[in-house]
Amino acid sequence: MKYYIRKIHQWLGLTSGLLVFIIAVTGCLYAFQEEIQNWTQPHRFVEKESREFLLPSVLSDIATKQLPDKHLHSVKYNKNGQAAEAIFYHYEPTYYYIMYINPYSGEVLHTQNMEEGFFPFILKGHFYLWFPPEIGQPIVAISTLIFLVMIISGLFLWWPKSQKTAKSRTWFRWKSTTKWKRKNFDIHAILGFYSFFVAIIFAVTGLVWGFQWFAFGFYKSMGGEKSLVYEEPLSQKTTPVNGNGLDILYAKLMAETPNLEDIEVHPPETETSPIAVNTNVDAGTYWKIDYRYFDQYSLQELEVGHIYNRFDQSTFADKLMRMNYDIHTGAVFGLAGKIFMFLVSLLIASLPITGFLFWYGRREGNRKQETGNRKLEKTEIAVRFR
Repeated sequence: MKYYIRKIHQWLGLTSGLLVFIIAVTGCLYAFQEEIQNWTQPHRFVEKESREFLLPSVLSDIATKQLPDKHLHSVKYNKNGQAAEAIFYHYEPTYYYIMYINPYSGEVLHTQNMEEGFFPFILKGHFYLWFPPEIGQPIVAISTLIFLVMIISGLFLWWPKSQKTAKSRTWFRWKSTTKWKRKNFDIHAILGFYSFFVAIIFAVTGLVWGFQWFAFGFYKSMGGEKSLVYEEPLSQKTTPVNGNGLDILYAKLMAETPNLEDIEVHPPETETSPIAVNTNVDAGTYWKIDYRYFDQYSLQELEVGHIYNRFDQSTFADKLMRMNYDIHTGAVFGLAGKIFMFLVSLLIASLPITGFLFWYGRREGNRKQETGNRKLEKTEIAVRFR
């Protein structure tokens, strides 16, 4: 049994090792993109003032005049001295811009094309291997599934036969050997063991994005009962209330949640779309976001049947699914969690390299042994016929 598992582990590693390496390295490079961009992009911040922020309708007008041919997806207010964001997003044709605006004065500070630059390039590699999404996404998903099989088979191969063997499988004991093959094997086996649990987390959270059947099965196994498909509730065409709906709801939710760190207001996209308002009490994560929907005419709150609803209506399974990105990046445990996941990603990136070197070393060793055996056979034959 162990022989066949070793062969499966070996050939799956050879076929997917390069892809796993790329996915792991791009994940490392993307880990601190928010912190790096905050440090290198001063337009993300403004001087705090004692006056109130400009209302969403005002910022919307300012933003749409700058990009009149683009669709305004939302207006986002951030606290802690950060600029407001007018987000322009559309799926087909695809574009994604963020316009940074001073929320006190309405001054446009910068417009960033989120499809260009270093971090968007890295993210496309992590998600699609720089292929078109319809090609790259399935490849990444299948590679992640293969990686999960390799993690489990690797633990089976690592499992020691005795307590004495266990010591050599959990710590480096290089004083007794100078052979690089042995050291390389120890690096692969020991680092693979210590990264096992987090590698499982990376694989499972990646598969939740990669396959709908996996996300559905995982959610149901956790006791989930809602839909995982985002669907907006419909507004009923009636006489609209007096005033601008965006401004009224912005003021309402700001008053209801005084400790929030950001609020994002989405104008209705069609005559039957709702006004969606997202509030977050923890700007460093996404899973605590309160997703709320309001009839664009009456401003009555609307219920939804999927997991992107009010936070206080979320079950354990709902929260776990909403937490998927924050678990994958380590943000659920703050900066320390992101640093930890970054370091483990580096360990995972090393596994395809050490695994290949181990396979190549054994292959060369077997080839030399076969060459030596053939030479010995020729010598024996020559001696016999003398």
